Amino acid sequence: MEFVLMMVCSKSILHTSSLLVTVIASMLVPTALSGNSSKGILFIAVDVKQPLSDQGPFDVVLHKLAGKEWSQMIEDYGQKNPNVTVLDPPDAIEHVNNRQSMLEDVADLNLPDYYGRVTVPRQLVFTTDPSSIPHEVTKEGLKLPLVAKPLVVDGSAKSHELFLAYDKVSLAKLEPPLVLQEFVNHGGVLFKVYIIGEFIKVVRRFSLPDVCKRELSKIAGVFPFPRVSCASASADGADLDPKVAELPPSPLLEMLARELRLRLGLQLFNIDIIREYGTRDLYYIIDINYFPGYGKMPDYEHIFTEFLLSLEQSKYEKVLVA
Repeated sequence: MEFVLMMVCSKSILHTSSLLVTVIASMLVPTALSGNSSKGILFIAVDVKQPLSDQGPFDVVLHKLAGKEWSQMIEDYGQKNPNVTVLDPPDAIEHVNNRQSMLEDVADLNLPDYYGRVTVPRQLVFTTDPSSIPHEVTKEGLKLPLVAKPLVVDGSAKSHELFLAYDKVSLAKLEPPLVLQEFVNHGGVLFKVYIIGEFIKVVRRFSLPDVCKRELSKIAGVFPFPRVSCASASADGADLDPKVAELPPSPLLEMLARELRLRLGLQLFNIDIIREYGTRDLYYIIDINYFPGYGKMPDYEHIFTEFLLSLEQSKYEKVLVA
């Protein structure tokens, strides 16, 4: 079976086999690309400044871009090539690149609570005038400490800078646009749930330690904290309290992933989940990331390859039925 996967990139065209795919170079490391040659997958690095129709044809467009110009380019290509699969729609990507809108779909979920309750932390968005932040936080009754995150995720290092605020006065030092999110004690461990189509993989990552009331009364200021998504922060295999280390139930994650795929219109994303410390089944989704670094996920080369091939198999079966 021939499969064309388009790789969105400005340089170097990578020939691996008879399957063409467009992908941004940073999405999949070279080992993943070279490993697909025996599967009939050809990855093509595409120049986004040139019309896609001049560089194809493609079976799949795999990308990590948003914006009006790119969205129009994808729409035009899709109209001319109705059988192409776009992973994922630019508008859907843009939706989760905004930390205000990304969690709205989670807040609207009404999942059965047989296996646990899923919600989101209380949060406020500020786009201007940092001097108003302390007053608005008091007015809305948000509880300290608060996690400060840039409003927009644009792939830059700055968009991933996170801060923990211990007092209200210091909040005026922050730089909007940003989201303030109530910090929930969670035993210092978060669960990173990778979703690739219908496949789900969950791993543990070390996170921020819990903050007690006594500590909160003694500390003032806003402090940066490191990203916890890197593989070096893995908590799998660590000597953890079993109540903290226990993974969320698989049925809960399957329901959650299925609902979010439908609501977000995405196939490739991950969710960061924490369980409130002292509870067994109260979970908070604190972030959603489109097309995360799957290289940090165990067995990602095989899983991702099988997912891509399943897309073409589904098309083939639909043609046979028709």
